[in-house]
Amino acid sequence: MGLQTILSRLRLPRPWTWFRRSAATPAPRSNTSGSADTARTSGTAHTARASGVSGAARAEDTPDARGIRPARKSWFSAILSPWKEQRARFAMPDVAGLIDDLLERSSQGVAARLWIHPITQWIVLGFTIAMLALVLTVPLDFVDQGLFLVFSIGAAFVMRAVKVDRVAVIAMIVISMTASLRYMFWRVTSTVGFTNTVDFFFGWGLVIAELYALTVLLLGYVQTAWPLRRKPVPLPEDPSTWPTVDVFIATYNEPLSVVKQTVFSALSMDWPADKLNVYLLDDGRREEFRNFASEAGCKYITRDNNLHAKAGNLNEALKVTNGEFIAFFDCDHIPTRSFLQLCVGWFVVDKRLAILQTPHYFFSPDPFEKNLKTFRVVPNEGELFYGLVQDGNDLWNAAFFCGSCAIIRRGPLLEVGGVAVETVTEDAHTALKLSRLGYNTAYLAIPQAAGLATESLSSHIGQRIRWARGMGQIFRVDNPMLGKGLSFGQRLCYLNAMLHFFYGLPRLVFLTAPLAYLLFGAHVFDASAEMIFVYALPHVVLASLTNSRIQGKFRHSFWNEVYETVLAWYILRPVMWAVLSPKSGKFNVTVKGGLIREGFYDWQMAKPYLALLAANALGLLVGCIELVFRDGTTGTVLINLTWVIYNIIICSASADVANEARQIRATSRVTAELPATLTLRNGRTIVCKTSDFSQLGLGLTLPKGVSVAVGEEVMVSIFRGDEEGVFPATVASINKFVGVKFNDMTIEQQRKLAQMTFSRADNWSRTWGEGRVDSPWLAFREVTAIGMGNLGRIAKSLSFQMRTRWRERRQAQAAARLQAQERKRSASQRRRLDPRVASAG
Repeated sequence: MGLQTILSRLRLPRPWTWFRRSAATPAPRSNTSGSADTARTSGTAHTARASGVSGAARAEDTPDARGIRPARKSWFSAILSPWKEQRARFAMPDVAGLIDDLLERSSQGVAARLWIHPITQWIVLGFTIAMLALVLTVPLDFVDQGLFLVFSIGAAFVMRAVKVDRVAVIAMIVISMTASLRYMFWRVTSTVGFTNTVDFFFGWGLVIAELYALTVLLLGYVQTAWPLRRKPVPLPEDPSTWPTVDVFIATYNEPLSVVKQTVFSALSMDWPADKLNVYLLDDGRREEFRNFASEAGCKYITRDNNLHAKAGNLNEALKVTNGEFIAFFDCDHIPTRSFLQLCVGWFVVDKRLAILQTPHYFFSPDPFEKNLKTFRVVPNEGELFYGLVQDGNDLWNAAFFCGSCAIIRRGPLLEVGGVAVETVTEDAHTALKLSRLGYNTAYLAIPQAAGLATESLSSHIGQRIRWARGMGQIFRVDNPMLGKGLSFGQRLCYLNAMLHFFYGLPRLVFLTAPLAYLLFGAHVFDASAEMIFVYALPHVVLASLTNSRIQGKFRHSFWNEVYETVLAWYILRPVMWAVLSPKSGKFNVTVKGGLIREGFYDWQMAKPYLALLAANALGLLVGCIELVFRDGTTGTVLINLTWVIYNIIICSASADVANEARQIRATSRVTAELPATLTLRNGRTIVCKTSDFSQLGLGLTLPKGVSVAVGEEVMVSIFRGDEEGVFPATVASINKFVGVKFNDMTIEQQRKLAQMTFSRADNWSRTWGEGRVDSPWLAFREVTAIGMGNLGRIAKSLSFQMRTRWRERRQAQAAARLQAQERKRSASQRRRLDPRVASAG
């Protein structure tokens, strides 16, 4: 592949075009409001502020609308263009504005014209790279590198305390990248002088894992350094001009109780009735679903096969519907009433916008939150992606379609052949195809729907296996680094998304690396313990501090280690096999809405974590023995022992996730204080408020001194502004709160309940990103407490099992002795009887 081909695929200008001047050729001015359709740059998705200006007014701000063909940009300017557009259109910090103002004032000078010349930019870029290479590669002795360690970590702590958000973050990223790249250069040039096969195998295995981790770290900085933080755009004032929307709710084997609430809430969305069509797409072909759809007032679509699973189900519905836009929801994702009004405005102002995604918010705890008791205390596994990564992708026009809680324009979707069927992650692959055709994508970080998280660890792992397999398939069949249509920033965002799911093997390497020395005597570092310390410490500490600053609201330190350790063993084989055989594997449906009536420890799922825990415990024992009885290797042993102790904490915390807690509620309850009244059979009315709600009942807080009887039938009223919903119920329990269970309700009452509870627009946004900001030390204490606590439980469980087995063995031995005695007694009796028998014969 030639250099020209590579540069064209990356959409970077070729160096030999520096001297080719771009003619500003006049073109006929367009009078249409959709003139922005012709724009193809990576920032076209961001063609309007949240101020609500019309599509026509904003389109005239583009070069094409003014009748001037855009001049060719240098690759340097092309990469930075999303940042410039963000500052110009989304009210970014004043510092950036001052810089832009100074550049604009000096734009008429000779120096300014010289600065923007491509040759000057290449010279500056080359000088910058040379200076960076000098900083990264200059050799330092122990003292000098120690000073670098002190000053770099000190500077990071200073930047961490600075309140100017983005400036401090960029500064911390630069410091962290410098330390990490400096460490890696030293690592591959000064520590790999391996002299035997064992050292070579373990040593280069660790180096490759570190290179992977560094690549993901740097790509993560690119994605999350400057989130776009897009705001909603108001719709036109006249609802008659609003577009038609089809709502697709796909289901296969989920129970009707899970699907009902989504359908009711979709039907309750604030949108003109003649422009909204809700479709229940039942791939299970169940008669009760057909009957429910008829009663509820939505349309029902099914097919006679399950080809291509969910993607095929959606594509079948595309054939028989005709709305201008499609809103996609998983059958357990309940939309709010405001979903369409908050999201569709961006499609009006940007005619090239094909996808707008919103967060996946869960009102029930996932297995990590449920089993470790961290619900609403520690951000869950997915919050980093939906809280930060997607917002960062949006800057580069690379927001992903996630299969639910999203809107897609029908025309572009049909242009790429419908929802992608080549991989099992049909959503991300569809977004990639649309981006290749130059369509824009967007992300609105406001939760406008909420769903059920996976209930058990096994179902959670099964879901992640499908994601990992799908990303491996995309990596093989439609690699974003190859092919046409993507900007450089888009390629990097998609590359990081795929590389993320390859963490299985590197994670296992990090969890076993110190054992190479402690158990096999392998030297994975050909360097002294002191040099390892002064080079590795700034790399690790600065990366942790920087990510803590960037991700603080959506991911707490050290928890990523737990999440990845739990999944590493299980996603390793599927993702590798998907690369080797991309057509293998099938779509698996994530089961939702189940019960766990009795808590239990899932020993089958915990086997990999327990094996890693046992191996590291053995390494700890061997290391302690070596530290006590051998001389000359104290520093190296201490480093490996520290590493092994950390791995024990992480493995133990991960193993605790397999300790499945009970889940006896048929439906999850949502905490919310809503105004309510309780009307008793005697006509007495009690003003109160809700403590929580679910599809089946409510928790109520009554005034002090007021009581009701268990079993009494009541009427419960819930208020939303001037609206009132009245529902028949029975008092089921009286504890801290009064629990009422709904009686049989009509379809209209069920729909009204959805409007008053799950469909409220403020349900989810009030808790989104409002949790405790990360403190690395506190997070480490939390993970350590969970890990050490589980070690105690494992020790107690093993002790109990050993005592039980010893008792069973003793009982078995006693039984065997009794049987032996009985056999001897029987044999003796036969010998006494045999002579009599013989004589009788």
